[in-house]
Amino acid sequence: MKGRIVALIIILIVVADQALKFFIKTHYLIGGSHEVLGSFFKLLFVENEGMAYGWKFGGDIGKLLLTLFRLGAVIFGVFYLRIIIKKKYHPGFIVCAALIFAGALGNLIDSMFYGMIFNDSGYIDSGYTTVASFLPKGGGYGTFLHGKVVDMFSFSIFPPIFNLADASISTGVIAILVFQRKFFKKEDPHQAGSELHADSGVRDNMNVG
Repeated sequence: MKGRIVALIIILIVVADQALKFFIKTHYLIGGSHEVLGSFFKLLFVENEGMAYGWKFGGDIGKLLLTLFRLGAVIFGVFYLRIIIKKKYHPGFIVCAALIFAGALGNLIDSMFYGMIFNDSGYIDSGYTTVASFLPKGGGYGTFLHGKVVDMFSFSIFPPIFNLADASISTGVIAILVFQRKFFKKEDPHQAGSELHADSGVRDNMNVG
């Protein structure tokens, strides 16, 4: 698989993820929702300072450590993707790795910059009922590396609320687990030897002819 195809997959996911987050952040109050498929699926705006699906990790220090971990994972991911593309790993595995990378990058952008480029969002049934603004004059609600991740996908059969980046990571991980035998299939040495022998025989016949 060519690197530009992998880059295109990553760009499309990150752009879609960020576009949806920008829309939700600037049009919804926290707790605001819109039914898409009745009560089964709706857009519900929440923010979290922790890991995927709203799981939290140790307050402000934990938030900073988690953001730095995401940054390290994304930097490592750049080199890892280059290696598996160069070594021509199974295309399916490369796509899965790209999905995981894109999801990590999408949430990293929130964690790194959202505190600086958005002000606080208002809450449903509270005194502060103003949606957030992009690049507000008074500054953002936080500092570099302390942004909150925007989540919005809510399914009645799946309690955690998540975003497109989370879905991308989960899809990549699950696909690797399901198709790992196919992705990491080892070549049968007996079959390889037979093919090599047959190829040598063909060349010998051609030389004799």
